Amino acid sequence: MTKPGEQIAVEWVVLDIEGTLTATSQVHVVLYDYARPRLGPWIDEHPDDPVVIGAVEDIRARAELAETASTDEIVSVLHGWMDADEKVPPLKTLQGLIWEHGYAVGDLTTTLFSDVAPTLRSWREAGLRLAVFSSGSAAGQVASFSRTTDGDLTGLFEGRHFDTTNAGPKREEPSYRAIAEALGAEPGRIVFFSDVPAELDAAAAAGWRTVGLARPGEPFADADFGPHRAVKELPEVEVVPGG
Repeated sequence: MTKPGEQIAVEWVVLDIEGTLTATSQVHVVLYDYARPRLGPWIDEHPDDPVVIGAVEDIRARAELAETASTDEIVSVLHGWMDADEKVPPLKTLQGLIWEHGYAVGDLTTTLFSDVAPTLRSWREAGLRLAVFSSGSAAGQVASFSRTTDGDLTGLFEGRHFDTTNAGPKREEPSYRAIAEALGAEPGRIVFFSDVPAELDAAAAAGWRTVGLARPGEPFADADFGPHRAVKELPEVEVVPGG
């Protein structure tokens, strides 16, 4: 946690995406609408892909579907999860594959908030290290940063992308302990930026520094961030190497 006006000296800056770096509509409208009609065809067109096979098996198990369940039945489950905004790993895996393809062929471009790219670049130039923790799959994260309104930003993150599969749920403390271990950093030398107070609570419980994003027009713009410092844009916080 940080206090208003306090300089944050850390080694790592870990960032949420939805509502923090991009508008929620970038995911819930643009990306979801792109993936939704492509889930069934993607499953049918990649019958030998071990990642797809594993995701389908996981879907069947979670939804208690028969081994002979049709693609339509599987897609119905996936659409239900999407409608409920469930952060289910096999759904995120398939969405990530579809989005990765969409970015690669030029169908998709990530629209970032105007303050994001300049701030991330300035942090990197200052010597800070950047990582991402999002409910979207790691592959999907990489794809989303490969084609943005500010160019290819993948090089800023050193390939450090965490999701609910390789780290754990975003609102649970152990996930943040796992990320700190993977980064090889002491918890107090990491700061997490997110628009979701419950995620910040979990990060703080793991010993991380925290900053909330209360961006105007976003779902958590008027949320109670409690003990967490809340800002409207990234440059409002002075983050420097150290800690």
